[in-house]
Amino acid sequence: MFQATRRGFIKAGGATTAGIVTGSVASPAIAQSMPEIRWRLAASWPKSLDTLYGTCETFAKYVAEATDNRFHIQLFAAGEIVPGLQVLDAVQNGNVEVCHTATYYFIGKDPTWALFCAVPFSVNTRQQNAWYYDGDGVRLLNEFGKKFNVHSLVGGNTGAQMGGWFRKEINAVDDLKGLKFRIGGWAGKTLQKLGVVPQQLAGGDIYPALEKGTIDAAEWVGPYDDEKLGFYKIAPYYYYPGWWEGGTANHFMINLEKWNELPKSY
Repeated sequence: MFQATRRGFIKAGGATTAGIVTGSVASPAIAQSMPEIRWRLAASWPKSLDTLYGTCETFAKYVAEATDNRFHIQLFAAGEIVPGLQVLDAVQNGNVEVCHTATYYFIGKDPTWALFCAVPFSVNTRQQNAWYYDGDGVRLLNEFGKKFNVHSLVGGNTGAQMGGWFRKEINAVDDLKGLKFRIGGWAGKTLQKLGVVPQQLAGGDIYPALEKGTIDAAEWVGPYDDEKLGFYKIAPYYYYPGWWEGGTANHFMINLEKWNELPKSY
């Protein structure tokens, strides 16, 4: 008698469970938690930089796969919607939902931004990631970011960078005086004390500036990315190391309202 009752209970319970899973209760819940969302991402990089722009491609791919292709992020390289150094403005204003960039580009808005990207004579990639993920780095970044209406996710790290490409050989500190050097963040402020004239330029704007003589030198990342941008063709002197960037963190910066609107499953 007990066995028969138990079988009947299991059978009835199974039917009820199946009804919940396939019926009117579950479907709306799934639809509500997995809505169709389309975002636009503005990058600070040209498409030729397959490491940096490639990070955006990987990000969009994984977001789509994780959401059964219901969350789409359309990518735009620097200059396609806004110039590479204006992506934060575009996210703040809601013109795009997300950008991928280096926060030290925005040292002019607030010098604190540069501290989340790279600091001269500071940590390497592993140490910086340890601070972000096991320390207070992410929390501090996003507390600060509220002032600018953004929420940020760590989005890659270039590792230690090179010292840059120079049109003329550097043999002494005096050779730096008056040198128009494409370099940003706190490094630019440091070298300024030695007479350097720092210039803030996005990656895609560096080559024409070197070619025209608008700048005398430029630092970017390292041999792979630098070769992609062709600096060796017009600035034959390459120096290392880039003591100003022992591990340069990049970030996805997301409009805060758009971030808060996302379902928890996203």
